[in-house]
This record gives sequence, structure tokens and C-alpha cells, in this order.
Amino acid sequence: MATARGCFLALLAVLLAVATGVECTTVAYGERSLILDGERRIIISGSIHYPRSTPEMWPDLIKKAKEGSLNTIETYIFWNGHEPRRREYNFEGNYDVIRFFKEIQDAGMYAILRIGPYICGEWNYGGLPAWLRHIPGMKLRLHNGSFENEMETFTTLIVNKMKDANMFAEQGGPIILAQIENEYGYTMLQPNNMQSAHEYIHWCADMANKQNIGIPWIMCQQDNDVPPNVINTCNGFYCHDWFPNRTSIPKMWTENWTGWYRDWDQPEFRRPTEDIAFAVAMFFQKRGSLQNYYMYHGGTNFGRSAGGPYIATSYDYDAPLDEYGNLRQPKYGHLKELHSVLMSMEKILVYGNYTDTNCGDNVTITKYTLDSSSACFINNRFDDRDVNVTLDGITHHLPAWSVSILPDCKNAIFNSAKVKTQTSIMVNEEQKTGRFKWSWMPENLRPFMTDEKGNFRKNELLEQIITTSDQSDYLWYRTSLEHKGDKSYMLYVNTTGHELYAFVNGKLVGQQYSPNGNFTFQLKSPAKLHDGKNYISLLSGTIGLRNYGGSFELLPAGIVGGPVKLIDSNGAEIDLSNCSWSYKAGLAGEYKQIHLDKPGNKWRSHNITIPINRPFTWYKTMFDTPIGEDVVVLDLQGLNKGVAWVNGNNLGRYWPSYIATDMPGCHHCDYRGVFKAEVDAQKCLTGCGEPSQQFYHVPRSFLKSGEPNKLILFEEAGGDPSDVAVRTVAEGSVCASAEIGDTVTLSCGAHGRTISSIDMTSFGVVQGKCGSYKGGCESKTAYEAFSAACIGKESCAVQLGGAFASAGCVSSLLTVQVAC
Repeated sequence: MATARGCFLALLAVLLAVATGVECTTVAYGERSLILDGERRIIISGSIHYPRSTPEMWPDLIKKAKEGSLNTIETYIFWNGHEPRRREYNFEGNYDVIRFFKEIQDAGMYAILRIGPYICGEWNYGGLPAWLRHIPGMKLRLHNGSFENEMETFTTLIVNKMKDANMFAEQGGPIILAQIENEYGYTMLQPNNMQSAHEYIHWCADMANKQNIGIPWIMCQQDNDVPPNVINTCNGFYCHDWFPNRTSIPKMWTENWTGWYRDWDQPEFRRPTEDIAFAVAMFFQKRGSLQNYYMYHGGTNFGRSAGGPYIATSYDYDAPLDEYGNLRQPKYGHLKELHSVLMSMEKILVYGNYTDTNCGDNVTITKYTLDSSSACFINNRFDDRDVNVTLDGITHHLPAWSVSILPDCKNAIFNSAKVKTQTSIMVNEEQKTGRFKWSWMPENLRPFMTDEKGNFRKNELLEQIITTSDQSDYLWYRTSLEHKGDKSYMLYVNTTGHELYAFVNGKLVGQQYSPNGNFTFQLKSPAKLHDGKNYISLLSGTIGLRNYGGSFELLPAGIVGGPVKLIDSNGAEIDLSNCSWSYKAGLAGEYKQIHLDKPGNKWRSHNITIPINRPFTWYKTMFDTPIGEDVVVLDLQGLNKGVAWVNGNNLGRYWPSYIATDMPGCHHCDYRGVFKAEVDAQKCLTGCGEPSQQFYHVPRSFLKSGEPNKLILFEEAGGDPSDVAVRTVAEGSVCASAEIGDTVTLSCGAHGRTISSIDMTSFGVVQGKCGSYKGGCESKTAYEAFSAACIGKESCAVQLGGAFASAGCVSSLLTVQVAC
């Protein structure tokens, strides 16, 4: 009966699509590729997460992805964003996922729907709603009815929304693949839960296939125990040596990591353009057919969405489109050239016969043939030497760690290490707003300085995530005790963090946050008790919940279990752990919604003076919208830690006082060799010794036209807003290098900026980087040609002629640098 009903619904969808003039797409698969409408296809995709941008940004982001020669957009579905409270749903604003997919459809692109609903994604709690922990018998991501019922309910909700909007390919929509679960095999298939995990992952596949969506289901990083009715796929920096577990399914790469996320205490990870192009070319050389950039646009962790703990608000990810949606050059342009070459070879790659020829260690030629046509790849996997390779009598020079693509097996049209696209150096320009006029308001701590009012009481120290359902970063633990006489103690609190403030009788006596990576710490603060009743108030804070790892959701937060003790000078202890504790989640300012600046808020102003370095303080000011269309950011240097809102829109947590640690990888960058991130990072890092994040994105849709904008800060730890500034982001310097015969294309972006000067046209630059090149053999002829073609233009193209080379110049590579 279920099968018959599914066939009827599929037929009905087809008839409706025909009636509305929408063309349906049939999706199947074979060993070589996905098969769309009976044709084998190459899919080049990029991840864009709808909640990490705004609806107003979506069309431009998708347009730039398509212009970058992508044909598909991939996104996760964010369960805890859509269902923040059980059976209370949010599909508005930047959670309007149907609108997002319609934008993809309007652009004429395909889509990949990754439901999960666990997603990792450096997203708070991995996308799982914290309220799940309140359901009896709940074991997340294991075989049990409590979790499976909730997961199926949400998955069905999303599927039905997509069906109702005709978003699946068989209905004429853009979605050609759907994913269930996420990165399960490497984290959950452990000896202590092997049977439960096995039953769960097969249940996931069966549940998904019963949804009757008419397209294949995939599972990423599921190389072990793969259900027979799904396609397993690869995630990682490199997937050329990976193959699926069955010969009947295509080789697909759902996450090609374009960079890495950033923690508050870490520098920025930069994956070189040459390396990512090498990885993509290698993947398609070795029979890959679908690859997706994670991320193509990373965006921003607005509000409390950042996971971690300690994942920063920026989710830039060194993606081809930067956090704000600007082209990151040369990564965007170099990959665009690669995509264009690959798509020109699509038919031969997915239909042709292939042979691999090893030319000694680390060098391989792959030849694809179809009828009378041929196409070739040559790779050089050495990371320390160039090689010369002869193919059909023609010798080709390959730089170390590179792949050359020859669509006709004769001419190398593309080499992954030869970057000819311009490099754009983005600059932050301060807007002339004058000094801000600030008003301020203290956070009302008085109600929390006793244990007399709270939501409930318990004679134990509770876990924070369960207690708050993660509706706030903050949880108050409060108790009292009778004491005879005056006496000094040390207040000792053992906590699983991430931060803690301790008050005794209304006075702040200690504050501490844990170092990243070790979220158990002990606060030890002097405390003085008086005769009679004394109050102890502990404010525990989280800074993003863990999103990855086996049973990550069971790792505690807060002062769960303690102990909390008072220790006198003789070592005698008063253990408060099992006293009666009063609990209250959140701060008074959160309940009052001070960030919305409702009438009745009593802001204080003393001419131009405001209190600084004062914990738990709210600040407010106004600023005008910068003219033009350049990206707007807030420079929050001088502040400590807190949250920022513009016109009621939460920009996310800020923490510019947290300085990025110095790491060996900050001191050199060589694209050659395997790229690694996190603790293994040994190259291509930037920002050591600088604020982990100083600039915070303000989407222009958050701003008002013709009237001032309201900036409200909650400064938790005590900072100075005096140096806060509004800046815009745009190209400053643009550079390109090419050889005689090539055409150099330069652009100052899409917001009306023009090239103002030609700063360098030299052969063989001696030192420096784009924006600060020095030395070289200057070409006057090239300077005059670029001056005539480019100055005053938003973009220009100049072909390098033989006359550009000056006598005595050793290098044949011309470097051009211009100012925007």
C-alpha cells in the first residue's frame, strides 16, 4: 500500500509540474556519475548556508556562485534554528529555507539538501535542539524510540515543506540529492555502542527512503557499515584516493574544505589557492564526478549560533566568497577557470574509457578517450621538485604539487599551480562619523544577589545545558548560609565552564574563563563572610556548545556536581555542593530585551564621559549608514567580551580582547604538500598575536536609509567602547602576474570603484606581496599600456605583447599592481 501511494504521489507531482509548465528532472546514478534526465553529469557545487547570511544577500551569493562556474548549491538544514522549542517552528527571515531554494531554482542551478538533522557545521550543539535532553529515554544519535521519533518528525516536516513547494527534482524543483545523518561512521561506531549505532544508521536510511522524494539519499563519511539503499560520500581536504564502498555508485565529495573555521584563541587558517585546485583536479582525474566546496560562502554566526566551544562569530572559512560575499581573489577566479575546463570535458570524463600511466614515483598520466576524442590529466605529486613529462612527443613542465589538464591531450590549458587570476587585497576604511556619543545602563544584578527568587530550587548543582535548554548563555546558581561572626575564606568552585563570575553578598569577588580545549577549571577567590545570613551567587556562562565528537552532547557544562566550598586559612571546609540552590537562566537585560531599546529603558549620559572597564554594562549609540554599497563592519577594538546588536539584529558574540596565539604556521606559507588544520597546522596561518576577531559584519539589510542606526552593546567582562568605529570593506590593491602572450584582467569589484593608479608593472618582483611589492625590472611600455586601458575604469583587460619586455629583464613574468 505504501509503495502504491508513493507511486501515485510521484505521478501526481509529475502531472502538476506538466500542468504548470515546469520541467521535471529524473535523477538516477551509476558507477561514473549522477544521471540527470538520462545523461551522465558532472556536478560542481558549493556550500552556502542560508542562516549565515540574509535573504537580501542570497541572490547575489548564488549569482556569484553560478558565475564561478558552479552548477549546484549545497546546504545543511538547521534543526535547532527551525525548532528552537519543541513544536514551535521558525521558517522566517534567514531561516526561510523555501525562499532560499527558490532563489537557487530561479538562478537555474541544482541543489543538494543535507537534512542531517545532526549537522556538526561548527553550529551550536551540532544543530540538535537542547530540548531533546528533556525527553525520557533520550539517547541522541543511537537506536532508541525517543530520538528516532523526534528525528523522523523533523525530517518529515522538512521533506513535506519541500514537496509542498515543489522543490524536488521530480516535481520540477532544483533538489537532486538529499542527505540523512552526517559524519556518523567516524564518531559513533565505537565498541561500546556498536550494535545500537548499527541499528540506528540502518533505521536512518530506511526512514529516509520511505519519504518518497524521488531522488537518491547520501551519507557522508560513512565508509563503515553503509546501508545498501544510500550512497556514501567523502569529506576532507583531499578525496582523490577515496572510493565508495560499492562499485555501482559514483565517487562523490560532499565537503572539500576550502579553509577552516576560527576559534577565539586561534589565528586564521588559509588554504592556498594552488592546493585546493590541485585537490579538485586530482579528484576528477581519478574518476570523481561530484565535488562540493565546504564552504563556498561561509558567512557569519549571527546571534548564539556559533558552536565550539569557542568558535568565533566569523565563519569566513577562507572560502571563494569571503564572509561578506566579496570575491576572494585569486581563489574564486582560479577555481572558476578550473571549473570551466572540467565542464568543457564533461562528456568524455563521464562516458569515456580511461587509462592511468605511472611515470615513476608521484607522477601519473590519465587519458580519457571517447570515439575519436581524448582528454588528459598529468599530475606531479612531489612537493619539492618540478618535473618534465613527455606525452605523445610533447614535453610538459609541471611545477611541484600540481596537475595539468589537457582537453586535447596536447595543450595544457590549465595548471593548478599557475595562478593567473588577479589577487585582491581588501581594506577596511573607517567612515567619518566623528566620535560616538554613548549612553549607558548597568545590567541589573540586584535580583540575583540573593537566592530568594528563582525558577526552582534543588539540593544539588545541576548541569547547565539541560537546565537552561540553551535558551541563554547564562545560568545563575545561588545559595545562602548562616554564619557566626566575620571571617575570611577562599571560595572554591570546580566547573566545566566555560566561564564563571562569583559574587558574595552582592560583591564580585572573582571571574575566570577556561582556556580553549580544557573546559574544566577551578575558580579560587577570596571571600569575606559576615555575621548572619550570607549569599553566594555564581553566574556560569557558555560560549557556544560542542558540535562534534562521539557522544559530544553528553559532555557537561556549568557547575554540575561542583564541588563548591569555602575554605578557611586552616584548611577547614564548608561544602555548599548539596545546599539548597536557586536557579535562574539568563540576565535581567535579556528578559527586558534591552537590545530592542523599548520605551522605559533608563539610559544614562554624562556629556561625553561613560564608565569604562565596567563588567555587566550596556552601551548605546547612533550612527549613519555609510554611503554606497560596500560591505559594512563594526570595528570593536577596545571592547572585551559581549554581544552587539544593530537595530535589534544580533551580530553575534564579540571578544576582541582574546588574542590569537602564536603558532609555527604563521611564519611561512608554501602551497606545496598536504594541507592540515587545527593542531596539525604548520603553514599558511595569519593573525598570530592579533585579536581573534576585530571586525563584525553588519549586513546592509540591517541598516536604515535616511535615519540613524542604533548600536547596542552588552559588555559582559568590562571594556572601553571609545574606539568603536564603523568601517567599509572593499578592494584596495589589485595585482596579477602573467607571461608574454597572456591577457591580464583587473577589476576593482562591483560597487563602482575604479582603478585610480598603476603602482607597478615589473618583471621579476624581488620581494613583498600584493599591496607592498618591491624591486623588479620596470616595464615602461607595460605601464603606459595599463595606464591607458585601466585608469578610471572598474575593470580592464590588457594582452601582454612582446614589446612589454624591457632589455635586461631576466624574468618573463610580468607583475602588475594597481590601486582601487
